[in-house]
Amino acid sequence: MNVNEQAPRPNAWALLPLGVFLVSYLAVSVIAGDFYKMPITVAFLLASAVAVGMASGGRLRHRIDRFCGGMADGNIMLMVLIFILAGAFAQTAKATGAIDATVNLTLWVLPANFLAPGIFLAACFISLAVGTSVGTIVALTPVAVGLATHSGLSQAWMIGIVVSGAMFGDNLSFVSDTTIVATRTQGCEMADKFKVNLRIALPVAIVTAVLYTLVGYGDAATYQVGTVEWLKVSPYLVVLLLAVLGVNVMLVLTLGIAASGLVGVLGGGFTLWEWANAMGTGILGMGELIIVTLLAGGLLEMIRRKGGIQWIIRQLTRRIRSRKGAEAGIAALVSFADICTANNTIALIMTGPIAKDIALKYGIDPRRSASLLDIFSCVMQGMIPYGAQLLMAAGLGGVSPLSIMQYLYYPYLLGAAALLAIVTGYPGRFAKGMR
Repeated sequence: MNVNEQAPRPNAWALLPLGVFLVSYLAVSVIAGDFYKMPITVAFLLASAVAVGMASGGRLRHRIDRFCGGMADGNIMLMVLIFILAGAFAQTAKATGAIDATVNLTLWVLPANFLAPGIFLAACFISLAVGTSVGTIVALTPVAVGLATHSGLSQAWMIGIVVSGAMFGDNLSFVSDTTIVATRTQGCEMADKFKVNLRIALPVAIVTAVLYTLVGYGDAATYQVGTVEWLKVSPYLVVLLLAVLGVNVMLVLTLGIAASGLVGVLGGGFTLWEWANAMGTGILGMGELIIVTLLAGGLLEMIRRKGGIQWIIRQLTRRIRSRKGAEAGIAALVSFADICTANNTIALIMTGPIAKDIALKYGIDPRRSASLLDIFSCVMQGMIPYGAQLLMAAGLGGVSPLSIMQYLYYPYLLGAAALLAIVTGYPGRFAKGMR
């Protein structure tokens, strides 16, 4: 939003397009008993039409221009570019044989009965090092899908494990955008916020790993491990290594495409033209995901301009009476903002200053308010079916975002643990107000 632009007045009716989307996509799918009945692109198109139709600003052309401005937002365009590169890399790696080779390597390394927790811990480690859940999902989802195919497990189950682990690092990593924004808006050090976060997130991650072990134990015991072709594995190892080193995700994907192509061409797996066709096929495969991202950007911009976000903020902050109530208000504030923006970093930027005012008024330690902001933004971002994480995972896996949601143990447990921490005042050192 332009700094000179006047903030819109709170307006509950501005949320109507969001309600149209939720009804047309979620409700219709539940009633029909089939999550493929209503295409998510159509649901967003209906909601977008309502948003443009009810927007103020004069002529239809001007309202459409505003909608297009939301679609062309820098963050939206960056996501689109990442999706394009991710599609090209995934298809090139598949054509090269890198995914199958990496699957065989993973099956060779991980004990059969501990495949699920092994993938979860790998996703936790990579996301913690990289600081981006999307980058982790891009790197591991093709492997998870391949493992599911070879072991007979559900693809949605394996993808849900990857997304769960990816959200662990998104919340805790020092190089995560959410960590940076949360600590800067609350005025605390990242290391201090990390210590508070870890006391809540680490026990949840351990419980999640145990659950994945118990639920998945024995399911993969019958798979056959193929020969590990190290040359074909190398493009994926390059991607994972660069991701762990914290290299920009777009550069990682670009180098991954180049490495996969060179291995395929020089190894005789395909010709130069077949490499180009593989990239093109992968990019086209991301078409629905890109369309959804663009429509979501325009829709949420119209909701913001109409005052929908401001109405939510006002409603959530007007009834606060105590420190625990203030902490719950901060949690609800950033959660609703993330539901409406589908971007946890943007949600934190919008609500961080308000949360700081609430924290100062009710004596909440800034390390705790930063931790609560980051936790609940990541919890919601990892759960909403139209967020980048689930859309990316679903696009790479060829499944519905809603089919993945039932297996997202970590975000659900993290949200429950954070709510329990608010009620009980855990950890006590950071819940007694500023000294």
